[in-house]
Amino acid sequence: MTVLVASDLDRTLIYSAAALGLTMPDPVAPRLLCVEVHESKPLSYMTETAAGLLAELTADPSVVFVPTTTRTRKQYQRIRFPGRPARYAICANGGQLLVDGVPDRDWRRQVAARLAEECAPLEEVHQHLLAVADPAWLRKARLAEDLFAYLVVERDLVPDEWLKSLTAWAEARGWTVSLQGRKIYAVPRPLTKSAAMREVARRTGATATLAAGDSLLDADLLLAADAGWRPGHGELADAAWTAPSVTALATAGVLAGEEIVRAFAQEAARLGRLDA
Repeated sequence: MTVLVASDLDRTLIYSAAALGLTMPDPVAPRLLCVEVHESKPLSYMTETAAGLLAELTADPSVVFVPTTTRTRKQYQRIRFPGRPARYAICANGGQLLVDGVPDRDWRRQVAARLAEECAPLEEVHQHLLAVADPAWLRKARLAEDLFAYLVVERDLVPDEWLKSLTAWAEARGWTVSLQGRKIYAVPRPLTKSAAMREVARRTGATATLAAGDSLLDADLLLAADAGWRPGHGELADAAWTAPSVTALATAGVLAGEEIVRAFAQEAARLGRLDA
C-alpha cells in the first residue's frame, strides 16, 4: 500500500514565532527546530519531536509526503524539512505542482485552461482589491504566480463588514476569500489543493490519502482525503468546521503540528498493518 500524506504548511506543520502558541511555563516549553530562514533571519519552526517524527515518516518507502501550500514556489523552497526530500510539492494553492523542485508544465496548462473558463480574470480581482482596500490598514498588495492575489494588512483594523462585502463580491465571480493571519487571500474557486493532491495520487499509485490543514482554503483538501486533521486554531477551528473523516484537534499552536505528524505516522502504520 502507498499512503499519500498531503499537509498544509503554515500554522499546520510549521509555525512562525508569532504563531507558536507557547502558553506553558518557559521551563517546560518544547525544544524547537528552525526549518526556514528568510533574509538571514529565522522564520518558521517545528518542535524537535515533530521534526523527528517527520524524518521517520518520510523514511518509510510506502509513504509519499507532499507539502501542500498556498505559498509560491520561491517561498516554499526556503523551507528545509528534516528527512527525505519530498519529490512532489503542491504550491500556489494547487496552481503549481513541483516534481523534484521543477514546475510541471502540463499541470500548469490544465490549471490555466480551467481558470479561464470558470472564473473572472485575475486582473479584475486585483484591481478591485486595490480600489476597495483602505490605506489605513493595507500594508502590501501582491500577486502570486499570476494565479491569485493577496493583501498584507493590519488585521485588527480591517472591518468585518468589509471582509464580508469582499467575500460576496468575489463569490459572484468564482473566487474565494480567506483570512490567514495578516494576509487576506483572493483565490479562484477552481484553484484547489485537492485537485493537485488527486493528480499526485494518480501518478504515485497511492491507495490511501491523509491530509491536514487549518484554513478555509484547506477544507477541500481535507474532504478529498480518506482521513484528515485540523488544529485547534485557524479559520476552520474558528468556524467549528469539521466533517466525518476529519479529526478536530483541541491542541493549538506548534504542539498541534507535532500532534498532526504523530497522527499521520500512526495512521500510515495502521494502514500498513491492514495491507500486510
